[in-house]
Amino acid sequence: MEVEMKPSSALPVAVIGAGPVGMAAAARLLEAGMPPVVFEQGNSVGTALLEWGHVRVFSPWKYNIDDAARRLLDDNGWTSPPSDELPTGRDIVQDYLAPLSRISAIEKALRLGATVTAIARQGLDKVSSKNRADAPFVIRYRDDEGDHEIEARAVIDASGTWTQPNPMGANGLPVLGERAAAARISYGIPDVVGTKRSNFVGKRTLVVGSGHSAINVALALLELQQSNPSTEIYWVLRHRGVAKLLGGGLNDQLPERGALGLAAKKAMDAGHLKMLTSFSASKVTSVNDKVIVSAVANGEPTELEMDQVVVATGFRPDFSFLREVRLDVEPAVEAPPALAPLIDPNLHSCGTVPPHGIDELSHPEKDFYIVGSKSYGRAPTFLMKTGYEQVRSVVAELAGDHDGARRVELVLPETGVCSATPQTSASSGCCGGLAPVAVDACCVADADAKADGKSGCGCGSAKTEVERA
Repeated sequence: MEVEMKPSSALPVAVIGAGPVGMAAAARLLEAGMPPVVFEQGNSVGTALLEWGHVRVFSPWKYNIDDAARRLLDDNGWTSPPSDELPTGRDIVQDYLAPLSRISAIEKALRLGATVTAIARQGLDKVSSKNRADAPFVIRYRDDEGDHEIEARAVIDASGTWTQPNPMGANGLPVLGERAAAARISYGIPDVVGTKRSNFVGKRTLVVGSGHSAINVALALLELQQSNPSTEIYWVLRHRGVAKLLGGGLNDQLPERGALGLAAKKAMDAGHLKMLTSFSASKVTSVNDKVIVSAVANGEPTELEMDQVVVATGFRPDFSFLREVRLDVEPAVEAPPALAPLIDPNLHSCGTVPPHGIDELSHPEKDFYIVGSKSYGRAPTFLMKTGYEQVRSVVAELAGDHDGARRVELVLPETGVCSATPQTSASSGCCGGLAPVAVDACCVADADAKADGKSGCGCGSAKTEVERA
C-alpha cells in the first residue's frame, strides 16, 4: 500500500465527493488559502448528476452556482449560463462543474476514479482519546492502481446519498426476492424516454413511490404511452391518499415543481394510469421475462405481473467507511442531533428549513464534517444552495473565522411541496420532470420517502438534489 506523508503544516483538507457541494468546498478552501484534495469515485466530476442528467431541476441557475466557485470561474474567463434558466443535471456538469474542474488549482486537487474506503486518525482507533484532536486524519482510498493512504488536517464528507437508494419494502428493508430480481428493477429516475426506452416502451411498469421522483417517472412513461398505447403504467403509493402528490401548486415559489404535481393529477384524472394506495409489497418473484409483485393494497392481497419495476422511494446515507470516526447522528433522521429537528420532514419545506452551519454540522470528531444531502440523512428537504452555505460556514471555521462561520448568508425560496401538513403533505420532492417538458428538480433528493410517511430525500455531492422518495 502506498502511503503519502507530508509535514503537518502542509496537510490538505480532504473533500469526499466532486459534486456541486464538494466542488464548492474545494473552491472555498482555495479562496481561504487551504489546499484541498478532492476524491471522486466516478471518472468525472458530477458523476451522480450525469446519472439523472435527463432531469431538469426546479431551481434556476442563480440558486445552483456557489459564490466562491463563481468568483474562481469568472477570474478564468467563464461565461455564466442565464441566471433564470432551469438546467438539467447534465447541464450542471457540462456548463458549471466541468469548467470548474479544468481550473488549474482545482484540477491539481482532483483524484478521479478514487473511492474512499476508510477514514481514521493516524495511529488511533475509535476508542483512543489521548491527543486525538492533534492527530491527522488518514484517508484510505482505492483506484485502478490499488490502495493508497493520504493524511489530511480535516475532512469534509460531501459524498451524498445517490448510491444508497431505499428499497421497495415499506419497513425500510428489501422485500423478499428484490435483490434476485435486480435485472428488472430500477431505482431513482431511470431515463425512460431516452437511454432506457427499450426497457419500458410497450411494456407494463410498476412505479413505487409518491414523491417527485416517482411523478417524474410516471410522466415519462405517459409520454411513451402516447407513442405506444400498449405501454401500461401501474403506480402504487404506500400511504392511503393521493393528496401528497399535488405539491404546492401555485403556492410554490419554485413554480416548475408545483406544475409537476398538477400534471400528475391531470394524468390520474384522465385514467391514463392505474393507481393503488396503501400498498405494501412483501415479495418479488421472477418468472420467465416477468416479475410478480406480491403485496397488500387497500387491505386486500394482490399480485401484479410486471415487465419492469421502478422504485423511487428515496435514499439514505452510507456511513460504512466512517466506522473509525466519532459520529453523532440522530437515530431516526440520521443527521447530526442539532440539525435533525431543523429538517424534520413533518415540519419543514425546503424553503422553511432555517439556515444552518458549523454548530449544527459538528460531530464529536474535531474537524470532521458531513455536508450536502448526506448531512440531511434521510430527510427529504435538502436544497443545493443549502449545501453551499454549509461549506461556506465549515471552511470559515477551519480558517479560524469563528464569527463568519456562524453568520447567516442564505435566503431560500419558500416552497409549498415539502411541508408534511395534513393538507399538503406533499412529497418534499425536488426532482422535476424530463428536460423536454421543462419540469425539473431542485432538491433532487428523497422526496418520495417523505411522501410515503418516511424521512428521506437527497442532493449533495455528485448526488446533489435528486429525490430520495
